[in-house]
Amino acid sequence: MNAERKRMGIAIARKALMYLLLLLIALLFVGPFLWLLSTAFKSNAQDVFTFPPDLIPKPPVWDQFVEALTVIPFPKYLLNSFILIVVMVPAHLFLTSLTAYPLARMTFPGRDLIFYAIIGTMFFPEEGKLVPLFIITQKLGLIDSWWGLIIPGLVGGFSIFLMRQAYLSIPKELEEAAILDGCGPFRMWWSIMLPLTKPTLAALSVFSFISVWNSFIWPLIVLKNDDLYPLALGLAYLSGTFGDDVRVMAAGTVVSLLPIIVFYLMMQRYFVSGMQGAIKG
Repeated sequence: MNAERKRMGIAIARKALMYLLLLLIALLFVGPFLWLLSTAFKSNAQDVFTFPPDLIPKPPVWDQFVEALTVIPFPKYLLNSFILIVVMVPAHLFLTSLTAYPLARMTFPGRDLIFYAIIGTMFFPEEGKLVPLFIITQKLGLIDSWWGLIIPGLVGGFSIFLMRQAYLSIPKELEEAAILDGCGPFRMWWSIMLPLTKPTLAALSVFSFISVWNSFIWPLIVLKNDDLYPLALGLAYLSGTFGDDVRVMAAGTVVSLLPIIVFYLMMQRYFVSGMQGAIKG
């Protein structure tokens, strides 16, 4: 009996230690966001750099949000970002899923070489791709245009890899049965394979949404007309206009994060299952 109680006590202690460790890790990641949210609501009379941090605004104010939304053409930048999302995310899902299908389910000369070349692009730093990408965009006459902003982000090595893994997890028997029913390659992909990868598509849509919404470096390089600026680049004006007022910059950042949070909450039930399916594949 004593031995049983001892084992139970050890198990409870281990579980408590595990939850404590997970709580500390969660605070490590959530802490900066909580500080940002608190800073956005603090008045000018309250110090934002106290230590330990004082996360409760006394009293909470909305003045910073009003300034952030009026000093820069916030609605225009917000609309530009939504246009990019509406165009780029569906196009990205379509092209990467279409590219990954033959790499996973078809046999042709050079298939593995092509796949390894695509994987190789994932090992290059993004900064190293900017110069050749800019030269190509300039040669095509796409500088300072929507197309120059959109086209380079329509495909990606990680997305192709993720979709290929999802296709590999689908049993071959389904494909063989579809071939017996007279399915061609494109119909096989569109009607059978693609619907079975919906969880992975949902996970990929979250990654794509965040990448497009937070894009900063490439728009900064390729765009000259500020009427085309996405929100992430437009927010840079806040750091120039309110360089010493972190409250206004925090308020603008909080507003820019809301669409990402809402989109993730909408897709979260598919996100985990999609990532699990891709990893198992």
